[in-house]
Formats: sequence, C-alpha cells, structure tokens
Amino acid sequence: MGDRFVVVPVNTGKTSGKEGERSGSTGAHPAPDTGGSSSSVPGTVFEPAVHILEYNREPNKYGDGVPKENSPFINSAENDKNNYDGTNMALFEEEMDRHPMVSSLLDKLANYTNLSQGAQEHEEADEEEGTKKKTVKSPQMGTIMGVYLPCLQNILGVILFLRLTWIVGTAGILESLAIVGLCCSCTMLTAISMSAIATNGVVPAGGSYYMISRSLGPEFGGAVGLCFYLGTTFAGAMYILGTIEILLTYIVPQAAIFTAERKEDQLTALLNNMRIYGTICLSLMAVVVFVGVKYVNKLALVFLACVILSIISIYAGVIKSGFDPPDFPVCMLGNRTLQNLQFDKCLKTEIINNNTVSTQLWRLFCDGPDLSSTCNEYFVNNNLTLIQGIPGLASGVISENMWSAYGPLGMLVENKRLPSVGGIDPAKDIYLPYVVNDISTFFTLLVGIYFPSVTGIMAGSNRSGDLKDAQKSIPIGTILAIGTTSFIYVSGVILFGACIEGVLLRDKFGDSVKGNLVIGTLSWPSPWVIVIGSFFSCCGAGLQSLTGAPRLLQAIARDGIVPFLQVFGHGKANGEPTWALLLTAGICEIGILIASLDAVAPILSMFFLMCYMFVNLACAVQTLLRTPNWRPRFKYYHWTLSFLGMSLCLSIMFISSWYYAIIAMGIAGCIYKYIEYRGAEKEWGDGIRGLSLNAARYALIRLEEAPPHTKNWRPQLLVLLNLDSDLGVKHPRLLSLTTQLKAGKGLTIVGNVLQGTYLSHEAEAKKAEQNIKSTMATERTKGFCHVVVSSNLRDGISHLIQSAGLGGMKHNTVLVGWPGTWKQSEDPQSWRNFIEIVRETTTAHQAMLVAKNVDSFPTCQDRLGEGTIDVWWVVHDGGMLMLLPFLLRQHKVWGMCKMRIFTVAQMDDNSIQMKKDLQMFLYHLRLDAEVEVVEMHDNDISAFTYEKTLVMEQRSQMLKQMHLSRTEREREAQLIHDKNTTAHTTMNNKEEAGPDRVHMTWTKDKLSAERNRTREPNANVAVRDLFNMKPNQSNVRRMHTAVKLNEVVVNKSQGAHLVLLNMPGPPRNRGGDENYMEFLEVLLEGLNRVLMVRGGGREVITIYS
Repeated sequence: MGDRFVVVPVNTGKTSGKEGERSGSTGAHPAPDTGGSSSSVPGTVFEPAVHILEYNREPNKYGDGVPKENSPFINSAENDKNNYDGTNMALFEEEMDRHPMVSSLLDKLANYTNLSQGAQEHEEADEEEGTKKKTVKSPQMGTIMGVYLPCLQNILGVILFLRLTWIVGTAGILESLAIVGLCCSCTMLTAISMSAIATNGVVPAGGSYYMISRSLGPEFGGAVGLCFYLGTTFAGAMYILGTIEILLTYIVPQAAIFTAERKEDQLTALLNNMRIYGTICLSLMAVVVFVGVKYVNKLALVFLACVILSIISIYAGVIKSGFDPPDFPVCMLGNRTLQNLQFDKCLKTEIINNNTVSTQLWRLFCDGPDLSSTCNEYFVNNNLTLIQGIPGLASGVISENMWSAYGPLGMLVENKRLPSVGGIDPAKDIYLPYVVNDISTFFTLLVGIYFPSVTGIMAGSNRSGDLKDAQKSIPIGTILAIGTTSFIYVSGVILFGACIEGVLLRDKFGDSVKGNLVIGTLSWPSPWVIVIGSFFSCCGAGLQSLTGAPRLLQAIARDGIVPFLQVFGHGKANGEPTWALLLTAGICEIGILIASLDAVAPILSMFFLMCYMFVNLACAVQTLLRTPNWRPRFKYYHWTLSFLGMSLCLSIMFISSWYYAIIAMGIAGCIYKYIEYRGAEKEWGDGIRGLSLNAARYALIRLEEAPPHTKNWRPQLLVLLNLDSDLGVKHPRLLSLTTQLKAGKGLTIVGNVLQGTYLSHEAEAKKAEQNIKSTMATERTKGFCHVVVSSNLRDGISHLIQSAGLGGMKHNTVLVGWPGTWKQSEDPQSWRNFIEIVRETTTAHQAMLVAKNVDSFPTCQDRLGEGTIDVWWVVHDGGMLMLLPFLLRQHKVWGMCKMRIFTVAQMDDNSIQMKKDLQMFLYHLRLDAEVEVVEMHDNDISAFTYEKTLVMEQRSQMLKQMHLSRTEREREAQLIHDKNTTAHTTMNNKEEAGPDRVHMTWTKDKLSAERNRTREPNANVAVRDLFNMKPNQSNVRRMHTAVKLNEVVVNKSQGAHLVLLNMPGPPRNRGGDENYMEFLEVLLEGLNRVLMVRGGGREVITIYS
C-alpha cells in the first residue's frame, strides 16, 4: 500500500546548565493533523519546533471522521501553534495561533505528501505501530509507468480479442470505423476534461469519484461514484465471462459440463457452462483478492506483457499474410458457411479402395450413411467449395468487407459471391451445421458491445499519488494511451477487413475453422499466442476490477454521503475492504448469471458513459463559472469540448440501448435524491454550488425589476421567535404553523434578537442560531435563520423588519405570537415592543399575522379531523383572510377542514344581497367555502362595557403613576449620589473652602421625612382623581365594538379548529397603547386558536386567470 506520512513537531530543548546537551521528545499524536505546542518550563529553553515526518499506519479514511482532506493549509483549526518570541513581527504576534508565519506554511507544504491509499498486507499490519519511523519515499513513477501503461492495460482487453473481428464483419469496415471513431472521440474529449480537473490541484485516492464529487457536489458525486462502481463491477463480470468463453471454446472445450445433443440446445448449454464456471472463477478471484492484493498488483505487468505480445503477434501475422497467408480453409455449401467441427473433409463422398463412400459431412445432412439415403434438398442441389479464410493483404478482400451484413437471430452466414441453388426458406435449415447469427445484429447494438473496449482511461488519475509530477503525467499519459489504443483499433478494423474473409469475420466463435479463435488464425507464429495471451489478459483485468471496485465503494462509504453504505467503509484491521468485496462479488455474480458477454457489455457501457458524461459536465461547469480556484495546469481544454463530450456520451447511451440508458439514469437519479434527502451535508466548494449562486444572483436581479404580480403573491414570512434563558425556542409550534402555511414554498426567515453587543455575545448568537436551526429541522421548516445582537430589543426587531432578506427575496409578512402574559409583566416594554412591531409592519406595507395560544396549534404530525376554519371578514385587507385558509388546507394537517366565511352587516346593509355577492365573489376566486352574514344591531352600550372601559382606564392611570413614582425615586437617589460625590470632590481639592460652601448631611430619617412630606399631598390627589375619573367616550365605543364582536365570534366559532379575523390597527396617539392591548384581549377572550390578520395594503388574491 501507499504509506502515509504526516508532519509532527519535535521540541528540542537545551538545559540551561549544559549548553552542549540536547534532549528531544517526540509526542504521539493520534490524529494526523494534530500539532504540538511547546510550553515554557523553568530551567529549560525550547527552540522553535522542528518538523519531522512520522509514519502513520492508520488506513486512509474519508469524510468527517478524519482531517478534512489531509490539507496542510492554514485554514485548519488543528494547525501547529507557533511560539513566537521575535520582535520583527510583533504587530502580528497575537494572531500567530490562527494565522501562522509564511515560513511555517511553506515548511508544511514542502513536507506534504499525498501517496495513494491502498491496503496493507497482513504481515505489514502486524508490525509494531509507532515504534519505527520510515523514511519518506517520494513518488517516483513517471508518465510511462504511472499513467501510460496502466491506461493501456485497462483499455485493451476482452472485446479486442473476442468481438472486434465479428464487429468488423457484421458492420463492415466503414461502419466499424464510425463506431470506433464515435467511442474513441468520446473518451478523448473526456480525457481532455479529466486532465483539466486532475491538474487543478492534487487529486487524492478515489480517482474519478473524487474529481466528480469535489467538482459537482456530494449528490452528483455519490450518484456518479456508485454508477462508476457498478460499471467497474460489471466489467469484472464481463472479463470473467470472457475468460470462461476462451477456456471452454478455444482451450479445453471438453471441460464443458453441459453438452448439447442438438444444435438448437448449444446456446443454452454454453450459457449454463458459463454460469457454472463463471461462479467458480469469481469465487477463486475473490479469494485471491481477499488473501493477497499485493500479488495482483505485482502480476499486473505480466498481464500487460500478455496483451502487448498478443497485439504484436497480430501485426506480425498481418505482415506475413501479405506474402504467405496462413492456411485456414472454410467449407462452403453453396453460399452458406458450414461449422467445421464434426467433419474433416469438405466432401460429400470420397473414393476409398475404388469404392465411393459417404463422408462425415454426408451423415450430417442425410438420414443415413448410404448413398441412397434421403438428404437435405439444399445439400443435394449445391456444391461444396473450399475458400481461404485468411486470403491475406494482397487478396483485395477489403472491397467486399466494406459494407454491413446485419441480420436477425438465426440468419445464415453467407458469401453472396458464391452460387446458390434453392434455399428460399433458410429458417428450416438453421439447426443443420451452418454458421448462424446467435443474436440479432444492428448498428446501435454493436456500439454498446464495443464501447467497453475504450473504457479504462481513469487508470492514470487513480494513481495520482504515486506520480512524480501528476499534473504533467496524467494529461500526457492518458491522451497518449487513448491515441495509441485508437490507432490499434482503427488499424485493426482496416487490417482485419483487408486480410480475413467476410464469412469468417462474421463467425463469432470460429466454428468454420475448427473452433479456432478468429483473430488467432491471423496471428503469427501460432494462434495459441493470442489464445493464451487473451486468457491471461482477461484474468488480470477481472482481478483488477475485483480489486478496484471495493476500494471505490469503500471511498464512497467513508465519505459518509450515503448513510446506508457506511457499513462498507469498514474492513479488516489492515484496511482491506472486506464487506465491500463481498458486495462486489454479489453484484458481479448477477453479471455472471446473465452469462452472455454481449448482454453484459451494454450494461457496463451505460454506467461508464454516465461517469464520463459527468466528468465533462464538471469541467464545463467549472470553466463557465470561472471560479477563482479553477486554475488547471493543463491549458488545452475548452468548455465547448467538454459540452461536446457530454453530448456525445449522452447520445451513445441512447444509441446503444435506450432502455438501459433510462434505467441507469433512473438509478443515478434515485441515488441523487436519496443523498439530497438523507445524506450528510458536505461543503466541497463544488461547481453546482457555484452554479446555484450564479442562478440565485440572476434570479434576485430579475426579481428587483418589478414587484410580484398579485397572481404570484404568497406570504414570504419573517417569523419572530422568543428564546428562553437557555437560548432554546419557547414556542416551537410557531414554526409548525409556518411549515403548514408554507409547505416548503416561498421564503421563510426565522429571526431573533439578543440584547447586548455583538463582541460580547457572539458565542450566544451562534448557539441561538444552532438551536433555532435544530428546531426548524424538527418542525420541517425550510428557510433561513437570522439572529441579531442589538443594544435593545426594540431596535433589533426594527432592523430585522427593515433589512431581513436580500433584493427581491424579502419578506412581506411578519408572524409573531400573541404576548399572552402582557398583563402580568412588570416591564411594559414587552407589550410596547409588540405594538411597535404592528406600527412598523404597517409603515413598511407588510402584512402581519398574530397567533394566540400558539402552543395549542397542531404539530406537523397531527391530523385534524373534520371541522372548520372560520374566517371573520370584518374589513377588507386585500384578500389575506381568503388566501390563508386556502394555503393551510393544502397541508395534510388541515386537509380535512372546511372553510367558513362570516361577514358583519350593519343595520342599513342588505344581508341577503351581501350573502349572494359574497358567494359570487368566492366562486370567481375558485374557493370552496360556506358563507354566513352576521347582523350586528346598534344596541345601547351596556353597563358592563362602561364598567370594563372604566376599569381599563383606571388600571392604565395606576400604571402610569406607579411608573412615575419609580422614576421619581430613581431621580432622587441619583440627585443625592451626585450631591455627595460633588461635596466629596470639593473637600479634597479645597480644604480651605469659605463659609459660603456648606455641605448638608442626609441621614436615613431625614431622607424619609423629606420624601413623605413632598409625596403625601400628591398621593392623596392621585387616588382621589383615580376614583373620580370618567371613561373616555372614544374608548367606550371601541370597547363596545370589541365586546359585541367577541360575543358574536364566540357564539359562532367557539368549536372551530381555527379562527381568523381582522386585527385592528393601533391608535395614532401613543398614549392609548395599553388600551389597545386591552381591546385586543377583549376581542380574543374565550377563543382557543386564533390567527389575527392585518393586511399589507395591497391585493393578494385575484379573480383573473
């Protein structure tokens, strides 16, 4: 595995008594980034910290359990503290713990390493930890060994050896070149985008998953990472199927467990053999990966050598075929190709000892060996012909192989140049020993089958930690590997078409050449070079897939973005991903059970194409956003190339298999939504967040252009919360009401004001914000939190009302709870603040909602049964009273409730006509509600109302006098304090003061007597005035309205689930504020859940479409 090294400080001290002796101590640090700080000890002088490299055996982890991304930069809270004792930078010495010196930063950067994170072997894990310090091995791999050859090994593989000749024969040279060009262009454009991303900073282990997730965010990263994992896993299944196909078809056909007596059963027998042997092979490979992954890595060069030798032998065979073609005759009956497996001679009869006898071929087409036997009609009417399967470069066969020969399942492989008699209905002959199509063939199918042969371009970026200069090696090595493999594929298409007969090209399993591998018939010196080389190549690729896929899954699991995958982040003590390997083997078994190489290839094509598509998208988004951190060293990229690559990937997905494409995108979409809904929140500075910021900025600027139309108006809420002494939310049901009213739509700002200064209360503000956000999450309130620290509550609330929101996304409605304890409160400032909120919202043309008994409101989990929401429409407020019940009923809490609208008629109003008009108005508003008109007669003002008004005004007067008395006492105490202070100062400064300066000494008795002497007459007058006062007539009328309206509302709506009614405005004269609170109290008396509504002065509901 790649060893991990971290920088730790070592304090080297000098004892004062012995100048020459040094004693060093190394602290053990459990976390890689934990720094040490030196402390002063008497008698010891410490030198500045010296950084050494400590070996850390802990396996690499992802996500929040470890340091963020092993970054050595200064924005980490765990940076080493600098002991600074110089004077050159004294101006900055107080900030050294948070902002280290540049020299310290550069020292860390110089010692920072980012080696690839593999798994330790058992013998390595058993060594004693922490006792040995290993020397840093700086990465030494160059472009060729680190990027070029690994990419070459991953790109060239099973499709080249087993299917490329068949693709050329079926699609023809021209369409095969189109397929190769399409797929290679896709990977080349993806490599350009990947090079830009990979050279934009250090790419740790995780490769493509890391690049995509850090560029597009955790949702896209998790979705595409899992798709890439599934693609790699199914690639393992494809390589294992290729291995078994080579083994059972070309090496040891007699090892087959299932054999077919009839030709129609051959395909089923082959698939069953693939399933049995594939499962065995998968089990053996999984055990090898589990026991010793380092042996797999050491054998990688051997497998690569097999691939290179096989390709060299193909080119050598092509050259040799130009002057000495190999002898692989193909037996043709008429123009049909025969399976040359059960006969030796391409003859109907032969002469042995002057006797004409039938051959093995005769017996395959006739019902007996006798010459008089009944034979197949086509066999009788057509002659047998031997043609050369490898005519060679100089034969001119290239012109015949230019065009496609697609066909349905069971179509006979024919050479149209040869004569044929009869055979009008070949369907009845498909079970005879002819070479036939085992699947239906068409262009798009071949694209899906071929595409896996160009995957593997991420191998270099996955090894970025092992490279000496990753930012130089990854682009050069990857693009060079794609160029090389593209040349091999293009030249292979042309050379195969120029050297091999068309019927042999279309013979997928080489049945016409005695079961030889078709590409092997062309190779030199022997077909076995290709057979053995391709066998080991497929074995190695399968092992590499089973090694890489579990580590990719482990990386995703350790990132913590997909909660249900976290179990796969664990493994053995040495970091080996055991659980991830088991899951990988299970998924791989699904591909094995499919058993057909041609069916598995399009599946993994989908997942790889999706991964490549999002690599291109990531590069395009980062380039278009021009984020400050987007500074790739690779300069030969452009957003149009990335966009073209993304479009090409999407096109190939739907070209090759539209239903697989939809399934793959559906899987990715489900994973995306799951991570968005349940995943851990991550901030990786990704491009999607930058895109969201740009979109938000654009939308906000558009919203500034004009106020919202009435049809688009919805309450954008500013919710003012109260907190208790522990900074917890007092009334969480206010947030429940917000959730039910908003249902996640529009803007919600939850605000609170703390009293004091921000410098001294910054910690409390953050704690309050966290508590509010936690309560919002519990109540499922989607919105923003805004905590303000102000010198007094009054100004803080005013600032929130004025400045909350941004641009066009500002609140238009303020939601508060009714101050139910305002009468019991000793401080009148609580209800005065409430009245000032009403006045300020009115001035700002904002609506206001006041919830009484908010703690009795339902939670979001409650379901109210059948009941009513009663609206008391007394004055027109722009339609707020109509709109709010409609919005509430959209939520499942209030969904069962019916809406009732009551309006008040005076004596001179026509109640019947009012009801008809209101019903028509509601009909045009498309609102379903019962309508009732309540008549309020001009009754005489009752004695109860008169007395209640009198008590209210007496209480108000008493409160004023109590407040005045308290103020006087405070003023007297301050006056005495000032006099004493002045006298004391004067005596100290001027001891020789003259007789005109006399200081009067106040005793407690004198002070009490003086206060009583001045207060008694005033108190008597006040009490006498209090009992002789008469109530103000204006207040009596208002109290009468409140009492009468309350009687009507209680009579009609006491059993309603919720009552909404107009909220009267405060008096213009501030002297009557406490009376206003009393009026509202009387109005709400006897009602449980009440929402008082005050409109913002504009229409919020319309009858027009």
